[in-house]
Amino acid sequence: METPTLSVDQISDVIQKWRETPEEGWKPEDVKLFLDLGYSCIAQGDAAQLLTFLQDVRNKEIVQSMGCGLLAPLANEMTKKEKTLVQCEMAMTHLTMTCRPNELLYGLLKLMDDTDASVISNTIIALAPHLHTVLLRMGEGRAASLDSALSSIQKQLSRLPVPYTSQLEESDQYGLCRSCSALTDFVKPFVEEVKGKYGKKSSQCLEDQELNDVLLKFCMRCLREPIFQAQLDPSRKSSLWFFAVEIMAILASLQKPLADLVLYVPKKRSIVVEETQETDECRASFAYLLFVQGIGIDYFPAVFSPRFILQSNMEYINLLLSRKDESYVLKGLELYARSLDSVEDGSLTVDLLELKTFYSVQQNLRHILIECPSQKLRERSLLVLQYFINKLNSKAKHRFFRCMLKTSQHSGIEGYIVKNIKNQVEFSMKPGNENEWFFGVEFIYLLEQALSLPQGAETYLLQNMDRIMEGLNLLRYLLIRDKEWKSKSAAVWEELCRIKDDHLKMMRLGITMSRTYYINEAKTLREDYKLKAREARAAAKSTQPIKGLNMKHDKMADMSPEVQYQVIQNALVSFDLMESLIFRIEEIKDEKAKSVN
Repeated sequence: METPTLSVDQISDVIQKWRETPEEGWKPEDVKLFLDLGYSCIAQGDAAQLLTFLQDVRNKEIVQSMGCGLLAPLANEMTKKEKTLVQCEMAMTHLTMTCRPNELLYGLLKLMDDTDASVISNTIIALAPHLHTVLLRMGEGRAASLDSALSSIQKQLSRLPVPYTSQLEESDQYGLCRSCSALTDFVKPFVEEVKGKYGKKSSQCLEDQELNDVLLKFCMRCLREPIFQAQLDPSRKSSLWFFAVEIMAILASLQKPLADLVLYVPKKRSIVVEETQETDECRASFAYLLFVQGIGIDYFPAVFSPRFILQSNMEYINLLLSRKDESYVLKGLELYARSLDSVEDGSLTVDLLELKTFYSVQQNLRHILIECPSQKLRERSLLVLQYFINKLNSKAKHRFFRCMLKTSQHSGIEGYIVKNIKNQVEFSMKPGNENEWFFGVEFIYLLEQALSLPQGAETYLLQNMDRIMEGLNLLRYLLIRDKEWKSKSAAVWEELCRIKDDHLKMMRLGITMSRTYYINEAKTLREDYKLKAREARAAAKSTQPIKGLNMKHDKMADMSPEVQYQVIQNALVSFDLMESLIFRIEEIKDEKAKSVN
């Protein structure tokens, strides 16, 4: 903006004219001249002169009417922290105490919205105290104005990257942590105002309730951004950790009862904001802070049963496990494990497995175990899966195992389930643990499913090796413990023997077919190698191009001959392992028969 070419006397005459002219008599060129003069003072580093003008009581009406136009240049100097910072701060303070609140609010929020990404933090820290002053001056409708202010600030904060390591958080390069601290200072007076009215008749007025709801909505948004994305470590009380503590404390003081914010009660879920995925993320963040980090747990009532809390948290666990980001998945696993901590082993009943959230969580765990590239997450997921299995009672375990065998479609998981079945059979044989689900008639149906081959004798044995080997180990164990089964029920034992015989017969046939296939593959590979060698020798004596090798077996066509040969050898060794276990089962059967005779 160009500097006005007016002398000191001319400027004094203009100011005197403004003082003597009513507001409605000022023209657009007067407003432009006022702003030109103000910008000129700031640009030339003469903020002290501007401050003197603003604080002169004779200029009150001029400042009140046209002063909001100076917000932008003052804010620019404050964020750059120039030598005139103190004078600019005082000038901004005077404007926020003098100009009309509605105009100030509009001007300050526009500055927030137009902030360049590089100075977001500095702008928030510089303007928040002045924005607070403006809001305190507002009367009716202050709740809506506060909502607009908080939304504008949080919108800008969402543009800042959330530090994902302790080093990044300590350096706070983009100022997110400093901005969060300034934000809590900004809302504390409003929180105290609402808290001070609890228990009084005035707390029933609409304006107070609206203010309470605005602050609740603010806290919930904070739970989503940045807290939901932050890496919190209870052993290292970081800036974002303390920010989370502050937000949870505010929530506890505003929301009565606090449990309504996290426990899944469909009819009460519209307490703060509309039902959206963002709302669920806020609640998931709340549950994680509460039950994993222990932030705010002192405010949470201890009347809810561990089963009810687990059931309520499954919605948030499912949301976290379904995310692609590793940090969210890890939080989901931590929340799942912590929700199970207080649940007694063997206490969860089969009706829980019929709930959609429980099914979805197990399918998400399955997805992580199969497809997640992170070994850390796969190992952690397996531990949590086993932890959940331990909490189920016998009937629920039986149902869960059948479901996983039917839906997992992965040999490794199926093998793990079959191994769990064996462990449950062993547990059920101990005195006091007997049950029909793993030591009775119901076990027959589970055993048939555990030993079934997807395509019968034509099943791709190598792809299903984990499940097959665990199934054979289960059969071997059952034969070793034949006395317990015979004493339990002769009919049940006969069914077990029938299943064993049918399975072993199918396995022998499958192994024979598979071994024959791979032996033929090895033979074909040798013949192809010889053919290629002959063609190479012939080509050396001829100018004719060499024809490409035509592999008829598709499964290994893309492999080099060396790799193909190694695959074939590994396959044959695997068939030997299966067959040796079958021989061992037959030996045990013969030994048992001899001992009876």
